[in-house]
Amino acid sequence: MKRVFSGVQPSGMIHLGNYSAMKNFVKLQDNPENDCFYCIVDLHSVTVPQDPKSLYEHSLELAALFIAIGLDPMKSTLFLQSQVPAHTELAWLLQCNSYMGELNRMTQFKDKSEKLVSVTNGLYTYPILMAADILAYDTHYVPVGNDQQQHIELTRDIALRFNNKYGDTFVVPEGFYPKVGARIMSLDDPTSKMSKSNENALSKIGLLDSESQIKKSIMRATTDSESEIRLDWENKPGISNLLTLYSVFGNTTVEALEKKYTSQGYGTLKKDLVEVIIEYLKPIKQRYSELRNSQELKEILMAGAAHADEISSEVLKRVKKKMGFVQF
Repeated sequence: MKRVFSGVQPSGMIHLGNYSAMKNFVKLQDNPENDCFYCIVDLHSVTVPQDPKSLYEHSLELAALFIAIGLDPMKSTLFLQSQVPAHTELAWLLQCNSYMGELNRMTQFKDKSEKLVSVTNGLYTYPILMAADILAYDTHYVPVGNDQQQHIELTRDIALRFNNKYGDTFVVPEGFYPKVGARIMSLDDPTSKMSKSNENALSKIGLLDSESQIKKSIMRATTDSESEIRLDWENKPGISNLLTLYSVFGNTTVEALEKKYTSQGYGTLKKDLVEVIIEYLKPIKQRYSELRNSQELKEILMAGAAHADEISSEVLKRVKKKMGFVQF
């Protein structure tokens, strides 16, 4: 079997941009050749200031949403990163086998640090923790968005360097990048990725948004002064973004949508997209409400952490043995 690993930060509302990647998790778990581990990376969240109560609530919210979108605890392992000690211990060992020059080149650190008054060491070194998350499970494939490609390459570099130095130790992972909907763009600025940090509530659609909020966000989405509905990211990013959303959540192709809306206005496309997304999210919201405060959710997370700890502990022992640490 091939090991699959991916993680999502519990940093607030999960929007359609996040979900376009999470949706792929379900497809991967349904392949009997895959052994999937999905992690709520709460340790990554504290690289920037967090309210403790919000972190707690968002972590459980995300766990419930993972299951609500279709993750099956019988097929996948779902757990909280902070409940599996191997992540942080392996991260330290990998820090001692990586270099400042590599971290200085990480573009996401540059983007995030520019917006902060003070920058924590954790924000600077978190790509190493991400590498530890992946390598701790002998991961073959990492389903992520295209914006994470640099982090996957760093993880591969660290794994190869360690293997060359100490002998065969880590599986060298590969990024798995979905072709459609890999990047859902902001509704108010389709040249930028849909983001939780955007202060404009109409720039994004959360999985738990009300129907009225969904309608308002889509109907006010930025388009252009033309009337033709076609995929053209360079000249028509707004319409291209709406077509991508429709394709992902309407289970159809962009080509089919272009034919369907020939000679029709943007308003018709938007109204239909509103209905598509509302209907798509209904069962997710229902399942979420059943799980959020349930004992079932806690039991799933406890079982997932126990399984993740079993697997990652063995990898950690292997690494420590290679490096010469005394173990009994």
